[in-house]
Amino acid sequence: MDNGNFGQLVSFVFGIANDCLVDVYDVGDYRKIILPMMVIRRFDAVLEPTKQEVLKMKKQLDDAGVTEQDDALCAVAKEAFCNSSPYTLSDLRSRTNQQQLKSDFILYLDGFSKNVQDIIKKFEFRNQIDKLSDHDILGLLITKFTDQSVNLSSRPVVNAAGVTLPALDNHTMGTVFEEVIRKFNEETNVTDAGRHFTPRDIVELITDLAFVPIKDKIQSTTYSIYDGACGTGGMLTVAEQRISEIAAEHDKKVSIHLFGQENADETYAIARSDMLVKGEGAQADHIFFGSTISNDGFSGRTFDFCLSNPPFGTPWKTDLKAWGDIKKEEITDSRFIVEYGGKTLSLVPDIGDPQMLFLANNISKMKTDTPLGTRIVEVHNGSSLFTGKAGQGASNLRQFIIEQDLLEAIVAIPEKMFYNTGIGTYLWVLTNKKEERRKGKIQLINATSFKSPLRKNLGEKNCEVTEKIREQILELYMAFDKADSRYSKVFDNSEFGYWEVTVYTPRMEDGKPVVDKKGKPIKPDSDKEQVPFSYEGGIEAFIENEVKPYSPLSFIKPGTEKVGYELSFTKYFYQPVQLRSLDEITADIRAVEQETDGLLDDILGGAL
Repeated sequence: MDNGNFGQLVSFVFGIANDCLVDVYDVGDYRKIILPMMVIRRFDAVLEPTKQEVLKMKKQLDDAGVTEQDDALCAVAKEAFCNSSPYTLSDLRSRTNQQQLKSDFILYLDGFSKNVQDIIKKFEFRNQIDKLSDHDILGLLITKFTDQSVNLSSRPVVNAAGVTLPALDNHTMGTVFEEVIRKFNEETNVTDAGRHFTPRDIVELITDLAFVPIKDKIQSTTYSIYDGACGTGGMLTVAEQRISEIAAEHDKKVSIHLFGQENADETYAIARSDMLVKGEGAQADHIFFGSTISNDGFSGRTFDFCLSNPPFGTPWKTDLKAWGDIKKEEITDSRFIVEYGGKTLSLVPDIGDPQMLFLANNISKMKTDTPLGTRIVEVHNGSSLFTGKAGQGASNLRQFIIEQDLLEAIVAIPEKMFYNTGIGTYLWVLTNKKEERRKGKIQLINATSFKSPLRKNLGEKNCEVTEKIREQILELYMAFDKADSRYSKVFDNSEFGYWEVTVYTPRMEDGKPVVDKKGKPIKPDSDKEQVPFSYEGGIEAFIENEVKPYSPLSFIKPGTEKVGYELSFTKYFYQPVQLRSLDEITADIRAVEQETDGLLDDILGGAL
């Protein structure tokens, strides 16, 4: 991303908001105008060079009585979308009569092809036209957005002064959108909890983890990339670019198909618009609107790569309502309720956090009949490592993943990496076609210290993963069990499993059972114990060695144990703070005493 171009665009957009919308809209509502106008102007800028040819073709089609004109007009426009109205946005700058301007602007919007109409509808922008016109700011808004000093097109343009303005790539556009949304929310103390746009540097790390480890196996064929929480589509765009670069380096020609799903109107509209601007009309139709959890837009499909930064820490109760206002125990979706180990296993986590549902969804879409299978790289917060007791959904999902040898690695990345949250995050890397040396193993990479400070914070984000740092992380990843042990450790899958057992201790006094008023023995006390799979001798040895020496009568009920899995970076990478020596502490105390004595002499000197 060109930081200069990004900064200029953000300033440009906020300048428009402050010049046009102040005293008419609350700051929290600025986005209702600014976001759709950015998209509309981007479409408009792309279509400007072919406008006259499109109008000529429209006249021919009208004269011939052709009613379905989108395909023909898009072909002339050389884009996946078109506008058949008599105007461009720049044409409307000259209107002085507000009613005429309003009428012509509506005609201009109506001229867009059907695929753009869906985007405008999701923004609910038409609902704002009357207000913009009534307050006499529609014309000013259009004039500002068509300023020739800024290029919102996906291609370089030369302005009237002969200056070439760089193209605005899709991910930069998405970053601008995120910054605009963040700042508007910041002004009104509103937060989109759990919605974290993925910065370009993290997206590039994700795509490297997805593609670089198998770069030698990429062939001249078709690959599909899926993001079940695609937001503005930036992850998909960068992923397509990255795999194409890697393929070209190995003299391979690949065809990439992108698929995404998003349930927020604005970001869905932005994702679809960017696909259209890229010239990928068919792939714009592969961006599905709705909740991935309760309304899977790609049921039954599998993909070569699943990359995602799903929401976390936000309740998913609305999905239960969408399923028919059911309880989570009543979910029957085969993505989340699976047959495993001869029994039905629920992978459904706590109702307050959906991120592991997205992971289970991705796992359900893994290919099994291709040489590469499927690679998944997904962003999670720390809770996915350990939340949920043995036998509960989150632990069950970890069991399902690890016992099937799907987990290749987890990379811990620094805090303050995202715009809307400062918490630490982890990149989970899964595959169902591990290379031989990784089979039965899991690699943990602690990259929390691998960061470069930003000159200026972007929301919560105060650091980044530079290209050099990304290379360091990939070096650790590729070195596997030969990597620097300070930052990378490799374990057998069984390292993270345990049995949860209930230990019963009878109540005894003077060697006799304690009874209730009816003379019946009182139920034994009970406590839960975790027995690591790695404990030599298993459960029985654990009870004999760790329990009975302190409580000889304690016992367990065979066959009642539960299997659990959890991971802990702290356990393996914790480095205690080096304590100071006694001599150093003593020296500091004596220095303080000397300073105190001197001060006391000064205070009392004049009185003695």
